[in-house]
Amino acid sequence: MSDTAKTEIEERGESEVDAELLERREAALAQVVKFGDPVLKSKASPVREFGPELRAEVERMVGIMRDAMGVGLAATQVGILRRLLVFQAGPDSEPTALVNPEVEWLSEEAVVAEEGCLSLPRVSMDVERPLHARLGGLDVDGEPVWIEASGLEARVLQHEIDHLDGVLILDRAPRAQRKGALRALREGGSYSPPLAEDDGGDLEHREPRTNA
Repeated sequence: MSDTAKTEIEERGESEVDAELLERREAALAQVVKFGDPVLKSKASPVREFGPELRAEVERMVGIMRDAMGVGLAATQVGILRRLLVFQAGPDSEPTALVNPEVEWLSEEAVVAEEGCLSLPRVSMDVERPLHARLGGLDVDGEPVWIEASGLEARVLQHEIDHLDGVLILDRAPRAQRKGALRALREGGSYSPPLAEDDGGDLEHREPRTNA
Protein backbone atom coordinates (compact mmCIF):
# COMPACT_ATOMS: atom_id res chain seq x y z
CA MET A 1 0.00 0.00 0.00
CA SER A 2 1.38 3.40 -0.95
CA ASP A 3 1.77 6.19 1.58
CA THR A 4 -0.81 8.19 -0.36
CA ALA A 5 -3.38 5.39 -0.25
CA LYS A 6 -2.72 4.85 3.46
CA THR A 7 -3.21 8.56 4.14
CA GLU A 8 -6.50 8.58 2.20
CA ILE A 9 -7.81 5.60 4.21
CA GLU A 10 -6.77 7.23 7.50
CA GLU A 11 -8.43 10.51 6.51
CA ARG A 12 -11.60 8.66 5.49
CA GLY A 13 -11.58 6.84 8.83
CA GLU A 14 -11.21 10.09 10.76
CA SER A 15 -14.03 11.61 8.73
CA GLU A 16 -16.31 8.68 9.54
CA VAL A 17 -15.45 8.97 13.25
CA ASP A 18 -16.16 12.71 13.20
CA ALA A 19 -19.48 12.08 11.45
CA GLU A 20 -20.41 9.47 14.06
CA LEU A 21 -19.54 11.82 16.94
CA LEU A 22 -21.56 14.61 15.35
CA GLU A 23 -24.53 12.30 14.89
CA ARG A 24 -24.33 11.19 18.52
CA ARG A 25 -24.05 14.79 19.68
CA GLU A 26 -27.11 15.84 17.71
CA ALA A 27 -29.08 12.89 19.09
CA ALA A 28 -28.04 13.82 22.63
CA LEU A 29 -28.86 17.49 22.19
CA ALA A 30 -32.31 16.52 20.91
CA GLN A 31 -33.02 15.19 24.42
CA VAL A 32 -32.03 18.47 26.10
CA VAL A 33 -34.71 21.05 26.90
CA LYS A 34 -34.04 24.27 25.00
CA PHE A 35 -34.48 27.96 25.79
CA GLY A 36 -38.13 28.98 25.85
CA ASP A 37 -39.36 25.91 27.70
CA PRO A 38 -40.79 27.04 31.07
CA VAL A 39 -39.09 24.13 32.88
CA LEU A 40 -35.78 25.99 32.56
CA LYS A 41 -37.17 28.83 34.68
CA SER A 42 -38.68 26.51 37.29
CA LYS A 43 -37.16 25.54 40.62
CA ALA A 44 -36.57 21.83 41.09
CA SER A 45 -37.88 19.87 44.09
CA PRO A 46 -35.67 17.78 46.40
CA VAL A 47 -35.18 14.11 45.59
CA ARG A 48 -36.96 11.97 48.20
CA GLU A 49 -36.60 8.44 46.85
CA PHE A 50 -33.41 6.54 46.09
CA GLY A 51 -33.14 3.31 44.19
CA PRO A 52 -32.93 1.76 40.71
CA GLU A 53 -35.05 4.47 39.07
CA LEU A 54 -32.75 7.25 40.27
CA ARG A 55 -29.64 5.29 39.30
CA ALA A 56 -31.04 4.72 35.81
CA GLU A 57 -31.79 8.43 35.46
CA VAL A 58 -28.22 9.28 36.47
CA GLU A 59 -26.84 6.87 33.88
CA ARG A 60 -29.06 8.39 31.20
CA MET A 61 -27.98 11.92 32.10
CA VAL A 62 -24.30 10.96 32.06
CA GLY A 63 -24.76 9.45 28.61
CA ILE A 64 -26.46 12.58 27.31
CA MET A 65 -23.81 14.83 28.84
CA ARG A 66 -20.95 12.85 27.30
CA ASP A 67 -22.49 12.46 23.85
CA ALA A 68 -23.41 16.17 23.81
CA MET A 69 -19.78 16.97 24.68
CA GLY A 70 -20.81 18.86 27.79
CA VAL A 71 -19.18 19.00 31.20
CA GLY A 72 -22.35 19.10 33.26
CA LEU A 73 -26.09 18.51 33.06
CA ALA A 74 -28.94 19.30 35.44
CA ALA A 75 -32.13 17.24 35.64
CA THR A 76 -34.20 20.26 34.64
CA GLN A 77 -32.35 20.27 31.32
CA VAL A 78 -33.93 16.92 30.51
CA GLY A 79 -37.35 18.02 31.75
CA ILE A 80 -37.19 16.55 35.26
CA LEU A 81 -37.89 18.95 38.13
CA ARG A 82 -35.74 17.19 40.71
CA ARG A 83 -32.57 18.45 42.37
CA LEU A 84 -30.12 16.20 40.59
CA LEU A 85 -27.05 17.00 38.51
CA VAL A 86 -24.14 15.21 36.90
CA PHE A 87 -20.75 16.64 35.98
CA GLN A 88 -17.39 15.67 34.54
CA ALA A 89 -15.04 18.65 34.73
CA GLY A 90 -12.20 17.33 32.58
CA PRO A 91 -11.54 14.33 30.30
CA ASP A 92 -9.63 12.48 33.02
CA SER A 93 -12.35 12.97 35.64
CA GLU A 94 -15.01 10.40 36.47
CA PRO A 95 -18.63 11.44 35.86
CA THR A 96 -20.21 12.22 39.22
CA ALA A 97 -23.81 12.63 40.35
CA LEU A 98 -24.84 15.04 43.09
CA VAL A 99 -28.32 14.82 44.60
CA ASN A 100 -29.97 17.70 46.46
CA PRO A 101 -26.84 19.87 46.13
CA GLU A 102 -26.39 22.86 48.38
CA VAL A 103 -23.74 25.59 48.20
CA GLU A 104 -22.12 25.87 51.63
CA TRP A 105 -19.46 28.44 50.85
CA LEU A 106 -18.19 30.58 47.96
CA SER A 107 -14.88 32.44 47.81
CA GLU A 108 -14.71 36.19 47.51
CA GLU A 109 -12.19 35.75 44.70
CA ALA A 110 -14.06 35.54 41.40
CA VAL A 111 -13.16 35.13 37.74
CA VAL A 112 -14.89 35.82 34.43
CA ALA A 113 -15.19 33.03 31.89
CA GLU A 114 -17.11 32.40 28.69
CA GLU A 115 -19.87 29.90 29.38
CA GLY A 116 -21.98 27.98 26.93
CA CYS A 117 -25.08 25.99 27.79
CA LEU A 118 -26.53 22.86 26.20
CA SER A 119 -29.98 24.45 26.57
CA LEU A 120 -28.92 27.62 24.71
CA PRO A 121 -27.71 26.37 21.31
CA ARG A 122 -24.86 28.30 19.64
CA VAL A 123 -24.81 30.93 22.38
CA SER A 124 -22.13 31.77 24.95
CA MET A 125 -21.68 34.65 27.36
CA ASP A 126 -19.23 36.00 29.93
CA VAL A 127 -20.17 35.01 33.47
CA GLU A 128 -18.40 36.00 36.67
CA ARG A 129 -18.35 33.32 39.37
CA PRO A 130 -16.45 32.62 42.59
CA LEU A 131 -13.23 30.73 41.91
CA HIS A 132 -13.64 28.30 44.82
CA ALA A 133 -16.71 26.60 46.27
CA ARG A 134 -17.66 24.09 48.93
CA LEU A 135 -20.81 22.08 48.31
CA GLY A 136 -22.76 19.42 50.11
CA GLY A 137 -25.34 16.91 48.98
CA LEU A 138 -26.03 13.21 48.60
CA ASP A 139 -24.69 10.55 46.29
CA VAL A 140 -26.93 8.29 44.20
CA ASP A 141 -27.36 5.95 47.20
CA GLY A 142 -28.43 8.76 49.52
CA GLU A 143 -25.15 9.00 51.40
CA PRO A 144 -23.83 12.46 52.37
CA VAL A 145 -20.99 13.86 50.27
CA TRP A 146 -18.99 17.07 50.36
CA ILE A 147 -17.07 18.60 47.48
CA GLU A 148 -14.27 21.16 47.64
CA ALA A 149 -14.08 22.57 44.11
CA SER A 150 -11.95 25.15 42.33
CA GLY A 151 -11.64 26.53 38.83
CA LEU A 152 -13.60 24.68 36.15
CA GLU A 153 -15.18 22.22 38.56
CA ALA A 154 -16.46 25.02 40.81
CA ARG A 155 -17.84 26.86 37.78
CA VAL A 156 -19.62 23.81 36.39
CA LEU A 157 -21.23 22.99 39.72
CA GLN A 158 -22.44 26.58 40.19
CA HIS A 159 -23.81 26.57 36.62
CA GLU A 160 -25.77 23.35 37.21
CA ILE A 161 -27.13 24.43 40.60
CA ASP A 162 -28.30 27.62 38.91
CA HIS A 163 -30.30 25.41 36.53
CA LEU A 164 -31.94 23.67 39.48
CA ASP A 165 -32.97 27.10 40.78
CA GLY A 166 -34.34 28.23 37.41
CA VAL A 167 -31.40 30.56 36.72
CA LEU A 168 -29.70 30.70 33.29
CA ILE A 169 -26.43 32.26 32.17
CA LEU A 170 -28.64 34.87 30.51
CA ASP A 171 -29.50 36.08 34.00
CA ARG A 172 -25.84 36.47 34.97
CA ALA A 173 -24.29 37.88 31.79
CA PRO A 174 -23.59 41.59 31.13
CA ARG A 175 -26.63 43.43 29.81
CA ALA A 176 -25.22 44.05 26.33
CA GLN A 177 -24.32 40.39 25.92
CA ARG A 178 -27.74 39.30 27.17
CA LYS A 179 -29.41 41.43 24.50
CA GLY A 180 -27.21 39.99 21.77
CA ALA A 181 -27.76 36.43 22.96
CA LEU A 182 -31.55 36.83 23.17
CA ARG A 183 -31.60 38.20 19.63
CA ALA A 184 -29.59 35.20 18.41
CA LEU A 185 -31.88 32.76 20.23
CA ARG A 186 -35.00 34.35 18.75
CA GLU A 187 -33.57 34.37 15.24
CA GLY A 188 -31.91 30.97 15.40
CA GLY A 189 -28.45 32.49 15.02
CA SER A 190 -25.31 32.38 17.15
CA TYR A 191 -23.67 34.69 19.66
CA SER A 192 -20.39 34.82 21.52
CA PRO A 193 -18.95 37.71 23.56
CA PRO A 194 -16.53 40.13 21.90
CA LEU A 195 -12.86 39.89 22.81
CA ALA A 196 -13.01 43.09 24.82
CA GLU A 197 -15.87 44.78 26.61
CA ASP A 198 -16.44 48.50 26.93
CA ASP A 199 -17.26 48.05 30.60
CA GLY A 200 -13.60 47.64 31.49
CA GLY A 201 -13.69 43.87 32.03
CA ASP A 202 -10.32 42.44 33.01
CA LEU A 203 -9.34 39.94 30.33
CA GLU A 204 -6.50 38.63 32.49
CA HIS A 205 -9.11 36.99 34.74
CA ARG A 206 -10.90 35.18 31.94
CA GLU A 207 -10.95 31.38 31.74
CA PRO A 208 -11.55 29.07 28.76
CA ARG A 209 -15.12 28.52 27.61
CA THR A 210 -17.20 25.79 29.24
CA ASN A 211 -20.34 24.01 28.01
CA ALA A 212 -22.83 22.71 30.55
